Amino acid sequence: MAAVIGFVSLILVIVAIITSATLGLTLESQLDTELRSLSSKTEAWTEQAIQSNPVAVTPGTVLDQRSVPSTGILYTVAGHGGQPSGAIVGTDGKLRDLTSLQLAAATYAVQELNVPVTTETAGVSWRLIAQQTRSGAIVITGLPRDNIQLTMTHLFTVIALATVGGLILLALTTALTISVGLRPLRSVVATATRVAGQPLDRGEVSITERVPEEEADPGTEFGRVGVALNTLLDHVDTSLAARQRNEERMRRFVADASHELRTPLASIRGYSELSLRALRQPSAAAGTVESTEAALERIQAQSLRMTRLVEDLLLLARLDEGRELVHSPVDLTQLAVEELTDARPTATEHRWELDVPSDPVMVDGDAGRLHQVVANLLANARTHTPAGTTVTLSVTAAGGHAELRVHDDGPGIDPQLQTEMFARFARGDASRARQTGGTGLGLAIVKAIVEGHGGTIAVESTPGDTSFVVRLPLSAPAPSDA
Repeated sequence: MAAVIGFVSLILVIVAIITSATLGLTLESQLDTELRSLSSKTEAWTEQAIQSNPVAVTPGTVLDQRSVPSTGILYTVAGHGGQPSGAIVGTDGKLRDLTSLQLAAATYAVQELNVPVTTETAGVSWRLIAQQTRSGAIVITGLPRDNIQLTMTHLFTVIALATVGGLILLALTTALTISVGLRPLRSVVATATRVAGQPLDRGEVSITERVPEEEADPGTEFGRVGVALNTLLDHVDTSLAARQRNEERMRRFVADASHELRTPLASIRGYSELSLRALRQPSAAAGTVESTEAALERIQAQSLRMTRLVEDLLLLARLDEGRELVHSPVDLTQLAVEELTDARPTATEHRWELDVPSDPVMVDGDAGRLHQVVANLLANARTHTPAGTTVTLSVTAAGGHAELRVHDDGPGIDPQLQTEMFARFARGDASRARQTGGTGLGLAIVKAIVEGHGGTIAVESTPGDTSFVVRLPLSAPAPSDA
């Protein structure tokens, strides 16, 4: 407001100055025109009086019975043989003689003939001009500038009042306009303040505060601020929800990992205590050596189980960091043949089928990790399908990608489980039996390896038709020698 009112005030002052100067020059020009016309008359009247009686020429003899402007005039005459004289003719037609000092001041002010000048005489501002008659007399004629000064005073008064009134109206209008215009911004500030007061460091966090739609009009500048804040709050709310899900997933991960490690540790502790008791009391029972050997075997088995779990967790961590992959050309056709050949003896009650092209399907990847992908998918199909299920491993190439598919005609996957299939410690069987439950890291490892190769993995499942589909980029063809 201060800036707007200041600029408008400056503009009004400049306009007032220009208007006043223009009007003053116009009024001065009109007065000079009137003065020249009157001077021509007084010069003629004076010449007539000199021709009649050169010695007795006075303002009275010259101006008597003459048409004098109603505003009054100043008249002096000198150089005609008589004494210089002068008088002021009032608006009432009466003459008032000039004193010698006033006459001298008026005479001194006029330095050139036919050139209007301004001077102060007898307490009045005059516009004077000098003319010389044919007989050599110098006649000075003057008109008062009162009307000009009065007009300018009125003008300045009107301009001042109009300026003050206009500035007051401008201030009120600007204040109202800004108040109405800032309403959306105040709504934005209120929304941001409420959001800032929310405890975002707690577990369950959801930002429901938004700028009202009527204050978030994208067609206005402040409305776009509201739209931007709402968009930001949507992103923050989504990010907080994702963080909450990640924290919950991490808690489940820690709980599952702790559970998986607790079981072998408990077994190792129990069997180690049994072995120590047997060694401390060698004659307590007849089968001491046999029981100690069995306990050590169990300790070894649980140690291996715990080692595999830790290695799987370490592999996932390294894959998350982009490590552990050594790329080289890999033939998916040969890889599929080898893995299916290894899978057949592990589940003879299943039917295993292979569908691969006769030509190699080459991808750029880590051969060992891709073997692990196929092995885990085949093991998953073997573990979670009943005896007699047909498992088909196929490889195809199209559209710059190789597709490896593991299909089975088993009972299918629960739809609620499909969204969490590739999460760590996710299980198709809620039990933790080694035969069906597993550790829940197999498919998570598969997903991490596939994504590390720039590929994707998806599951499609209905009763009697389940497929795990891995898509990997094909290797770029080698340049020819031609």
